[in-house]
Amino acid sequence: MSDLGFVSPQSLHFAEPLALRSGQQLADYTIVYETYGTLNAERSNAVLVCHALNASHHVAGRYENQARSEGWWNNLVGPGKPLDTDRFFVIGISNPGSCFGSTGPMHPNPASASGRPYGADFPVMTVEDWVDAQARVIDRLGIDTLAGVLGGSLGGMQALAWALRHPTRLRQCIAVATAPNLSAQNIAFNEVARRAIVTDPDFHGGHFYEHGVVPRRGLTVARMIGHITYLSDDAMEAKFGRDLHAAALGYTTRDTEFQIESYLRHQGDKFSEYFDANSYLLITRALDYFDPAREHGGDLTATFAAARCRFQLVSFSTDWRFAPARSREIVKALVDNQLDVSYAEIDAPHGHDAFLLEDPRYHGVLRASFDNLAREVGATGAAP
Repeated sequence: MSDLGFVSPQSLHFAEPLALRSGQQLADYTIVYETYGTLNAERSNAVLVCHALNASHHVAGRYENQARSEGWWNNLVGPGKPLDTDRFFVIGISNPGSCFGSTGPMHPNPASASGRPYGADFPVMTVEDWVDAQARVIDRLGIDTLAGVLGGSLGGMQALAWALRHPTRLRQCIAVATAPNLSAQNIAFNEVARRAIVTDPDFHGGHFYEHGVVPRRGLTVARMIGHITYLSDDAMEAKFGRDLHAAALGYTTRDTEFQIESYLRHQGDKFSEYFDANSYLLITRALDYFDPAREHGGDLTATFAAARCRFQLVSFSTDWRFAPARSREIVKALVDNQLDVSYAEIDAPHGHDAFLLEDPRYHGVLRASFDNLAREVGATGAAP
């Protein structure tokens, strides 16, 4: 196996407004994306990768002259890897509202005569809105049907939404470590994180750009809260236990005393240096809103009656934020509709973050799934 080497982002501009579920619209916007591999003559081997909260279009490969610039799913996507770019044309897209190039809250609001950034005025986005925006990119690339749509966590919700909103445009949905909606506990975690941001004195009602400041304290705390939920108790215990940050207890209520405290602060500080506060609010709210069964009286079986593609679902035993039971709810709904579904529940100690890691059993499941898909679409170099 080898890496993709250096890759470059591309962008597409859309003048036609995108109608949003809120009743608003996003006008005159740009979407940034990357592609890896080669689209075959039949245009049948394209796989869309949907990103989670703090990821982007940069799925795999590296940027030239940038240290530590590997794509966020580089262990999964590339030549000879489970999602093999020698066989598939892989597409990564930064969703509108993110802070990695696609039009978002930090960009100029076309409705503002002064060119003021959107800030808090950026329209609320939903998972379904993102999927519709992605479909426009796929249209521009001249692709009618995707071989597959893959995503983990929030990306998995987008993959599910593809199967429901554009059921004839994908052959397979691969949804990893995801859920049909957020539990009340998950919504609560998101709300606490949002409150940390909006109560930061440097937030300025979402228009902090004009003040030349960033609500770093709020972003740091928000990331610390989120990061706790991505790890399992076992993973935290194995990595940190009750190890002290210094040689001895300092008997202080303000400074870090334990290694886990130091780790969380480091992760939060690092996050606050590159992520946009308004994007964080917008993306976590999109997580909260995702609930396709709401339009069917909460009946998940009725919801998935519209689906036509094959499904591969994966969950992880210690993922308490998107527990295996939530994936099983989806599996049951698919089975009730007599749809083709495979399900793998991986016994892994890493918690929710397991979907980003190189677990050989997990990668084996995805490799087998993509091998089958490659044979189905006649992708070059498919296994016999």
